[in-house]
Amino acid sequence: MTALHAIREPSRYVKTRRIRFRFAESAPLQKHYVDNDIAMSHLVSLLSASFPAGEEAFIRAVQHFADRLTDPALKQQVKGFVGQEMTHGREHRNLNETLAAMGYPTKIVDELLKNLEWLAKLVPPLLPLALTAAAEHGTATLAEQVLDSPEVQAMATDDETLNLLNWHALEELEHKAVAFDVYRSVGGGEALRIGSAVALAAVAVAAALAATALSILGDPYTRRHPVKTTRSVVNLRKNPLFKGIPRTLVQYVRPGFHPNDIDTDELLAQWQQELFGPGGHLVDHLK
Repeated sequence: MTALHAIREPSRYVKTRRIRFRFAESAPLQKHYVDNDIAMSHLVSLLSASFPAGEEAFIRAVQHFADRLTDPALKQQVKGFVGQEMTHGREHRNLNETLAAMGYPTKIVDELLKNLEWLAKLVPPLLPLALTAAAEHGTATLAEQVLDSPEVQAMATDDETLNLLNWHALEELEHKAVAFDVYRSVGGGEALRIGSAVALAAVAVAAALAATALSILGDPYTRRHPVKTTRSVVNLRKNPLFKGIPRTLVQYVRPGFHPNDIDTDELLAQWQQELFGPGGHLVDHLK
């Protein structure tokens, strides 16, 4: 690994936190709980629905190569990565149960993604790992936007859901380079890394748009309020969550790129203290 790609110490903090969120104890979510916005509420619900199966796929892709790792620090990071991703899946499943009861198709998405797991067995193991590294760049990019944008923070209408998203975003930044470093350490090349990222981006965007459209069409409220729904869909691309996202995402296809080239150390340290430092917002959520 070159000096350019050396892992800075703050980014090596990958700790599994024993945490529980209390959706059952919270006030009921309003139907369009993201800024009272129809399209964003459906999109965020679908993202949450995709996380449990997605996190399990990421874990399998990384663990397949765990016995080939020689760097003790990276091996320790992988353990933290696995623990964090398992916890993300569990807690999002809890949220997804709440969203399903509200009429969002989270269970359908989860089952669909589970039924696609066999596809990974048909390709060389390095491809799922390359796709995982690319997906982790995507989630880290969204995580940075969530934590760094007051406008995005203000979109939440439910404190416990915001707590979950902030915690998830924090840990995505903590382990953003793990899958990438595993890919590099086992000999993954630039052509596969970049090509798989481009393919993943195309499929992910198309799938997200199609799934969001179908979810919105299945919402009885949208059929009763077509004008409001249309306005929400049209304004989706202007949402502050997506501000600057394409510029960050496209950096991944630059030859020689490494996730730590995007410096999030200060943001990471700020939120580690805000959530889990002395008097942190989520200290009482730890088990």
